[in-house]
Amino acid sequence: MVPSLRVPIEDAVSPLINARAFAVHIFTAAGAALALGALVYAVRGQWAAMFGCLGIALFVDGIDGTLARRFKVAEVLPRWSGDVLDLVVDFVTYVFVPAFAIASGGLLPDLLALPAGVIIVITGALYFADRNMKTPDNYFRGFPALWNAAAFYLFLLKPAPWLAAAIVVALAALTFVPFKFVHPMRVARMRVLTIAALMLWSLLALLALLADLDPGPGVAGALAIIGLYFLGIGLTEQR
Repeated sequence: MVPSLRVPIEDAVSPLINARAFAVHIFTAAGAALALGALVYAVRGQWAAMFGCLGIALFVDGIDGTLARRFKVAEVLPRWSGDVLDLVVDFVTYVFVPAFAIASGGLLPDLLALPAGVIIVITGALYFADRNMKTPDNYFRGFPALWNAAAFYLFLLKPAPWLAAAIVVALAALTFVPFKFVHPMRVARMRVLTIAALMLWSLLALLALLADLDPGPGVAGALAIIGLYFLGIGLTEQR
C-alpha cells in the first residue's frame, strides 16, 4: 500500500496563518521606519515632512491593534510580544522624535531647548512604563505623552518662546496628574462625536501640512478648538 502524500489541512494552512500574523508585526514595526524618516526630515528642518511621517505612523498605530486582534497574532506567534513592539514604536514616534523637534526647532529660548527635550523623553519613558496608564473605562490616566500632537500645535500656533517652554513643562507635569484623557477609539462616551472630531482634525491637519504649517487663522483656529475638545471631554468625566 502506497503511503498517502496528502498534507493535513492544518499543516498546510499554518504557514499562511503564521505569515499573516508576522506581517501584522512588520506593519507595526514600520512605524519605527517612519520615525527614522521623520527624524531625518527634522534634522533638515523640513517640519511639514516630519509631521507627515509621524501622521502616517499615527495611522499605523491606530489600526495595527485591530489587525492583531482580528488575526489572533498573540496566539499564533507568542514568541513576539506585540505589546512590547507597540511600546517601542510608540516611544520613538510619540516622544523621541517630537522631543528632538521641540528642542531643535527654535520654538523655545536657547537655554531651555535642550532641558525641555530631556524633560520630554524622561517623562515620556516613565509614562510608557506605567502599568496603570489607562483607566478601566479606557481613558488615558494623565497626559498620555502625545508629544507628537504637542509639537504639531507648537509649530502650528508658534507661541512666544517663554510660553512654549511653559507649555512643555505643564504637559510634562500633567503626565503624573490622574485626570482622564480620552482615547478616541476606545472610550464609549460620546464616541461618535469624538471619532467625527478626529476625522475632521485629520483633514485639517493635512491641510496645515500642505500649507507648510501656515494654513491661516481659520484652519489653525479650528484645530485648536478640536484640541481643546479632546482635552475637555476627559476633564468633564472626572469624579
